[in-house]
Order: sequence, then C-alpha cells, then structure tokens
Amino acid sequence: MSADSTPVDWEEARALAYAAGRSAAGPAEAVPLPDADGRTLAEPLLSLTDLPAFPTASIDGWAVRGTGPWRPVGRVLAGGTAPVLDHDGTCMEIATGAMVPAGAEALIRIEDSTRDDAGLVSGTPRAAPEWRLPGEEATKGEELLPAGTAVDPAVIGVAATCGYETLTVSAQPRAALLVFGDELLTRGTPGDGRVRDSLGPQVPGWLRRYGAVIDPGAVLGPVQDTLDAHVDALRSALATADLVCTTGGTMHGPVDHLHPALAALGAEYVVNTVAVRPGFPMLLARLTGDDGRTRFLAGLPGNPQSAVIALISLVAPLLAGLHGRALPALPHVRVTRAVPGRGSQTHLALAALDHDGRSATPVGHVGSAMLRGLANAHGFVVVRPDTQAAAGDTVPFLPLPLLKGERP
Repeated sequence: MSADSTPVDWEEARALAYAAGRSAAGPAEAVPLPDADGRTLAEPLLSLTDLPAFPTASIDGWAVRGTGPWRPVGRVLAGGTAPVLDHDGTCMEIATGAMVPAGAEALIRIEDSTRDDAGLVSGTPRAAPEWRLPGEEATKGEELLPAGTAVDPAVIGVAATCGYETLTVSAQPRAALLVFGDELLTRGTPGDGRVRDSLGPQVPGWLRRYGAVIDPGAVLGPVQDTLDAHVDALRSALATADLVCTTGGTMHGPVDHLHPALAALGAEYVVNTVAVRPGFPMLLARLTGDDGRTRFLAGLPGNPQSAVIALISLVAPLLAGLHGRALPALPHVRVTRAVPGRGSQTHLALAALDHDGRSATPVGHVGSAMLRGLANAHGFVVVRPDTQAAAGDTVPFLPLPLLKGERP
C-alpha cells in the first residue's frame, strides 16, 4: 500500500470511518439487563405485553360499582389478583398499583371518602379516571426503541418493565493503545529534552466514553523507535484488539515507523491524512487477521490536541459504526467571537458552551501541543474550508463526549 495520499475532506473522513465500522460490526449477543448499560440494541425492543398488562389503580381508595353508599366486600393490594366486583352498591378497598377489579365503575380517593357507623362508604369520584388502562403506555408487540439505540439505565428500566431478562446488544469493540516516542517520560516532570506522555493516561478514557473496552494491560509504551519494535507491538496488540490506537509517528520523519509498519502488516488505508487543522496527519487503516476478522488501526498524531481531534474525527465515527449506532448529526451553535478559517482545510477550534448550550466562545491555549484549552472546552467549533466565522454566525459544533450532568 502507498503511504502517499491527498488529504481527505474532514466530513468525508468521518463518513468513511463510520462506514468502515458499520461494515465490520461483530455478532450480536444477549447479556443480562444489568450488564447492558452502555451497550447498543442490536434489534428493536418490542413490548412483550400490554403496558400496563392489567387495569392499575393510580390512587389509594375504593373501587366502586353502582351508586353509593357502598358496602365494602374486600380488599385488593398491589401484587394480588382482584376478585370480580359483581354487585351494585358494593366496593373494594384498593391500593396504588393494584389490579382494578372487573366490574368496577369508578375509583374514589381515600381522602375524598367517608365511612358511616354502619361501615358504608360514601364519596364522589373525580372527573379524570383514577386508573391506568391496559396498553395505555404500549401494546404487546409494539416497538418501543429501534435497533441502534444506546442502552442507558432508562432503557434497562423499560426492558425490565416489559419482562425482559436479557437484551440483545451489538458486540463491544476491544481497544488497545500503543504509545510511540523515545522522547517520552511516563513519570516525573519534563526536562533535558524529554516530555511527559499525556496521551497514554488520557486516551483510554476517551475510548471508554465512545464505547470501547480497554484494559490497563492493553496500554503499552513508549514503544522503541525502531521498525521491528513497531511491527512486533502492532502484531501483538492486533491479536486481541478490534481497534489499536497509536500515538505519534504518523508523519514521515527519521523515526516515524508507523507507515512502514502498516505496509509490513499488509494494512489498507481507510483514511490517510485529513484536511483539518490541527491534526491533519491522522490515519485509519484496516487489517484482516488470520481468523478472517477485520481489525482497525487509528494513527493519532503525537501532539496532544491533534491526537484528541483525530480521536473524535475518526475513532468516534468508527466506534459508532462498530456498535451499530447512527453517526450523530452535529448540533449548531452561535459563536460569540470571530473564528478564522484555515484556507482549504477545515478548522476545528476549541470552544466552551454557554449555560444553555446554544452559544460557544473560543478558549485560549489552543496550540496543537497544548491541553489547557482542551480542559476548559466542551468541544470544537467547525469552520469549513474556505470560510471563516464572524461573531454571531451559526456553525456546526463537534462536542466532546461528556458525562451526563457534567457540563453543558
């Protein structure tokens, strides 16, 4: 394969990465409900029964038949089967969540009722019905959620309500990380020509947020700056991982061995460099193992911000495809300050969202080797090629994968 390539348009690169993931998605599997959190539905979630499955009281009070006053003939609690209320002038005490007896014509709240010395119940039903009807939320066989839905605790709750014990979910990609660069320190402060590795500690967290499994033992580095060491490390990581991310070595310098290593392994480029700043020397390659399974390698630039841009530009769409999820559409925001263009390349500019998420303000400290700006941002303003954004313009926004409730 040739390492020479004209940079791919950024939007096209995202689409290519996503399509590659969709075409290589692994087989679905059934997992217990508690283990499904963070996974993706591989098939539609259908209701196994009417919801509710039976008429259900939404109040504590009385189920009555005919006109009052009513003579109590029993009690029905949640979890019990209600006997038939088959005579006019009778009632049955009922609890919230209990099955409404057949024959009941109305429910009266306990606070709206009285009992006389003979024990007879009087009261007036409210105008709105006080029970839930079968199928009010869903009917048996109805599609509740489509395939491709990300499973969260709410989805698990819906499934449990329907009676599911397991959910059929897409395979969860396993990832590994190889850190390249003899100049990197793994502990201590930088100095004497060496810099601290910031990608080894942070990339696994980004991968997990995008739905990959990466164990501590799947992070290796710094890998020695020789071609043989690169080939050996890649071959070992690809033996167990569906996706291997590497940091550094994506250019063609004297110690950049990634492209020759990919050639030695028979890899095929999906994307080789992207017309985006920062981060253009990113790449995504595809390899077929001896077992016939497709694996991927994502080459992230060595500069930290560029590496994160490569992650969210190529790895995030790839993982969405591998999970069987839709490629999320980018929201739009209003920029509060002008953002320059980068000529024929897309400019991804770090920005912080306001409290309602509708406006974005560019942040400082945004050099490709810097991380301070990233730590204060919610994502990137997208300025398309041959354009610029003036204050007040509405532009696409590429969000970082924040936890729910973290920041806007």
